[in-house]
Amino acid sequence: MSGCVLVDCGGFRLAAEVSGAPEGAPWLVLSNSLGASRAMWAPQLAWLGRRFRVLGYDQRGHGESDAPAGPYGFDYLTGDVIALMDHFGVETASFMGLSLGGMTGLGLALRHPSRFDRIVCCDARADAPPAYVQGWTDRIAAVRDGGMATILAGTMERWFVPQTRDAQPDLMAAMHAMFTATSPDGYIGCAEALKRLDYLKDLPGLSIPTLYVVGDSDLAAPPAAMRAMAEATPGSRYAEIPGAAHLANIDNPAAFASAVGPFLGLA
Repeated sequence: MSGCVLVDCGGFRLAAEVSGAPEGAPWLVLSNSLGASRAMWAPQLAWLGRRFRVLGYDQRGHGESDAPAGPYGFDYLTGDVIALMDHFGVETASFMGLSLGGMTGLGLALRHPSRFDRIVCCDARADAPPAYVQGWTDRIAAVRDGGMATILAGTMERWFVPQTRDAQPDLMAAMHAMFTATSPDGYIGCAEALKRLDYLKDLPGLSIPTLYVVGDSDLAAPPAAMRAMAEATPGSRYAEIPGAAHLANIDNPAAFASAVGPFLGLA
């Protein structure tokens, strides 16, 4: 199966796409960042597809997925993944998510451990300290008042290091288009979930092999916060991507592959 499929999840539809290895190969689910879509994984798709049957999807309110009424919570976002896996007949999978997607992965590992064999959590937090909550409150207010374009510049500064922004205008144009195409209602609904993020206390009970990955220049999910997450998670691994900010898989795809590949069984 290939191409986008709109999956009915009970009153709204999620956009999903299966690619990569043929039937019988192990599954990998990819989950996008807030304000992005499944297209953010384009630099990795061919590489991941050498081993995995890849299930990519757009988080609710993002990309081609519908934006049901919010606010959302991680119970909803993790439930969306389980619904998609059930739809495609996926009993167990590996999971890789970034930012909102990485947080979704933590929730899945904690609440549905029998469905996953490993988790790659990229550029994500596990808690919501006051300054973090206030930042989302401010962004939500800006989007309500003026739409996604009002926070575009600040988002790009968090997503990419200056070298990427300056040297790759075509990439930046594509990222601008992806971000501004995001449903304001979907963005706000997911941002409300981030304000209630509360997984840090539960990480000592996480039993699935977990790799934490972060750009060394990520200000949204700082390396210090992700190191603390790794230290709290039994048997986990930790990797920093040089020359990368929040979207580390796009800022430095080669280093990202080197960090993630061994954990996923890819050269």
